[in-house]
Amino acid sequence: MKILILFLLAALPLTAAEPIRVSTFSTILTEIAEQVGGARVAVTGHVKPDVDPHEFEPKPTDMKTVGNAQLILLSAKHMEGYVGKLKEATGAKGRLVEVGNGFASLKLKDDHGHDHGDEDPHWWHSIANVGKAAKIVRDELSKVSPDDRAAFAENTAKYVAQLDALQKWVKAKVAELPRDQRKLVTSHDAFQYFAKEHGFTIYAIEGLSSSDQPSSKKVGEIIAAIRSQRVKAIFPESIQNPKVLTEITRETGAKVGNELYADGLGKGEAATFAGMYKHNVTAIVEALK
Repeated sequence: MKILILFLLAALPLTAAEPIRVSTFSTILTEIAEQVGGARVAVTGHVKPDVDPHEFEPKPTDMKTVGNAQLILLSAKHMEGYVGKLKEATGAKGRLVEVGNGFASLKLKDDHGHDHGDEDPHWWHSIANVGKAAKIVRDELSKVSPDDRAAFAENTAKYVAQLDALQKWVKAKVAELPRDQRKLVTSHDAFQYFAKEHGFTIYAIEGLSSSDQPSSKKVGEIIAAIRSQRVKAIFPESIQNPKVLTEITRETGAKVGNELYADGLGKGEAATFAGMYKHNVTAIVEALK
């Protein structure tokens, strides 16, 4: 009888391991976790596409999910003001990782080009940084499930190869725009990493957060800069379109370019990182040429 039972047990299909429960608080990290983790992860993206991460606050349902998560991924560089709440919600059970803190920061600059100390948290506008983030997520998932280390490494290599192809496309597209025309007027100060990587000068109407409101002095300085630099276009963002843009276009004659995705992924063509980045680059180059 014992032999028969053992035979029957051996004939039963093996039960697949439960997927790793991952909570993310960035649309970029949601994609990275899904790409790196593959079938071995169940990802809950708490910040949805077209939601302003500067304004997001987790709800009790988010906290409950985080409490059951094995890995919690934050954009960090001071993007999320609720890190303490999340740490409390995990009860020290899940691994909480501030991904953006794993690589160098850019400092926001004042109107005279001097650093004023605040970190720019929008690190994903550097494609190289997204590759670094993918490797950080790979390593963190491997700590949670060491048996899946090889699969995570393979998935990461494929994703980084896609990022390398995207980088080549972007360089070719940006090369269509002469360097003296690479002047980017945006709604808020979110493109410092993009500017450094592709040789742009940024003129931001608002500050670090999309909720920062520009002073009349700042608006006047932006208008003067657009006139003196002969900037052809200014760019609103997908999440909001400040009324002040109307005043600036009226005073300068600059046209309004297509909306940019500054704070994460959107919908449609911008639902993936590559799609979002291509949308932004195409909008910028075509409007400024």
